[in-house]
Amino acid sequence: MSPLITDHCDGRRFRNPNGANGQPVWMVPRLLLTPRSRWPATVPVEPRRPPHAGPDDVVVTFVGHATFLIQVGDTSLLIDPVYSQRASPVSFAGPRRVRAPGVRFGDLPAISLVLLSHNHYDHCDLGTLRALERRFHPRLVTPIGNGRLLRSAGIGQVEELDWWQSASTAALPVTLTPAQHFSARGPFDRNRALWGGFLIEARGRRMLFAGDSGYGPHFREIAARLSPIDLALLPIGAYEPRWFMKDIHMNPAEAVQAHLDLGARRSLAMHYGTFQLTPEGVDEPVRELVKALQERGVPAERFRPADVGESVPL
Repeated sequence: MSPLITDHCDGRRFRNPNGANGQPVWMVPRLLLTPRSRWPATVPVEPRRPPHAGPDDVVVTFVGHATFLIQVGDTSLLIDPVYSQRASPVSFAGPRRVRAPGVRFGDLPAISLVLLSHNHYDHCDLGTLRALERRFHPRLVTPIGNGRLLRSAGIGQVEELDWWQSASTAALPVTLTPAQHFSARGPFDRNRALWGGFLIEARGRRMLFAGDSGYGPHFREIAARLSPIDLALLPIGAYEPRWFMKDIHMNPAEAVQAHLDLGARRSLAMHYGTFQLTPEGVDEPVRELVKALQERGVPAERFRPADVGESVPL
């Protein structure tokens, strides 16, 4: 699907409509000079088998980072599946996984649908996508501009969407929602593909996977168009330093505000504690989330981090 001329695309490159488009690539060396907290080499994880879902069940399992398994009766889907040891174009360098996936690849149920929010390496892992293609041949839904990369990697069934469009080939109702972010696989393809989140409808419940996003007015717009939201999956990590990350990644306090903007009945935190993408400590996002919830008077059970491998029924 070719990019269209819209408020978020000039026909060649995509952008965030409010102008919050992040720092230019030439600022990356300054980012790399920022002092970094030392992460442990590994954080122990005991992988779990996903539960058997009954015909009326909706179960969300946190595999790790931004990867979720969602079981709706006998239909299973994965969001942003990453099973590789590094979030990187190469296997010998780049951010290394410190927490193993909470569900072993071999323990996955039959996957009929994959949702891919954008093309960054910690979300779009071609090795994992090829393994899923070989084993399950799932349909894949993704924002506009990502199809060429996926088809070149051997992914057979790809549907591309613009913001607010709904998938026509998915086993469940899926709508692509806006996010405030950017895309790139290398230094010369910035914003050639779109990014976003997903609203998934299942058995009368609505789940929002927010994708990678800075805080912005799109959360209120999502609520206005797609409420009620029973469960929101919101990123809380990779937010320092703020001068570089504010446009593209929420900090925990902003994630709490997004939760409130959405009017979500419950939220689960994601995108922290697996790959060290930015300088903050491995557990800092969770501590800051707890503090932000207390400051805003939001009950902890309304917005909490899930344990890696934990399954949450809706």
